[in-house]
Amino acid sequence: MHDHTHGSAGHHDAHAMSGRRLMLMLLLSATYMTAEALGGWWTGSLALLADAGHMASDVASLALAVFALWVVQRPATARRTFGNTRAEILAALAQGTGLVAVALMIMREAFGRVEAPPAVDGGTMLAIATGGLAINALGLWLLAGDRQHNLSIRGAWLHVLADALGSLGAMSAGAAIWLFDWRWADPAASFAIAILVIISAWHLVRDALDVLMEAAPRHLDVSEIRRALHRVHEVLEVHDLHVWSIGSGEVSLSCHAVSSAGADPTDLLVRCNELLAREFEIRHATIQVEPASGPETLETNVGCNTACESDANGSSR
Repeated sequence: MHDHTHGSAGHHDAHAMSGRRLMLMLLLSATYMTAEALGGWWTGSLALLADAGHMASDVASLALAVFALWVVQRPATARRTFGNTRAEILAALAQGTGLVAVALMIMREAFGRVEAPPAVDGGTMLAIATGGLAINALGLWLLAGDRQHNLSIRGAWLHVLADALGSLGAMSAGAAIWLFDWRWADPAASFAIAILVIISAWHLVRDALDVLMEAAPRHLDVSEIRRALHRVHEVLEVHDLHVWSIGSGEVSLSCHAVSSAGADPTDLLVRCNELLAREFEIRHATIQVEPASGPETLETNVGCNTACESDANGSSR
């Protein structure tokens, strides 16, 4: 009755394109990370070294995202019936933890420099940080399209965004030192970079934990979904409603729907799934239909993807 292979080629092509973009950004980040680390050592700038350290976490994050994307594409097995979708969630959690570790190291070193900031070559620092900003801007553009659909890629994008803001901070500090000899600007910029990193990490870790704890996705209102299902003709009551994510963009739903006497359960399921897909983009639902009268309970489980939705004229595929 339902074809679960529909759209797999498109998903594979999308993963392949995402993988190529990630690999390109990985190579660019690794190259400039080395340049920034050498530049920080040469100029004596903690802000540059901090930015290089954060870029090192970018490299690790991008490598982790590439690996997770590869793992996710592996087929499901009899033991792992959902496949390896949550590999990207675990990768995102690791990325967020790494961001916090980098931020704490930056702040610890910056504390030591507040009272006696060392001499820094501000002009060279400004030039190197400007190059880092250009690399990060390219990375943000490359990953922007995929970050809405994949939490691991979103984690990599947040790493690059925080690093771009860090490059701006290093540029500002370099200009302040070069023009006014404000040596305190270097540790001050380092603190600002660390705070930005922690903010990015918090949002990433929170979203990853939501998926692992099977919380309802933040963009969906469970009460609104319940009310919408109640509007379906012949649905009298909805209970035991659960909404959760298997991975990024893969929302699942299960519930019990009490139907009016004489209702066709197959037709009811089709209409419920059409509504879930149309209004909430939920295409994997398990619905137990319970007739309002009669001693027996009819249970029908439906796992839907785009192929099992009804077409525009109302006929079921």
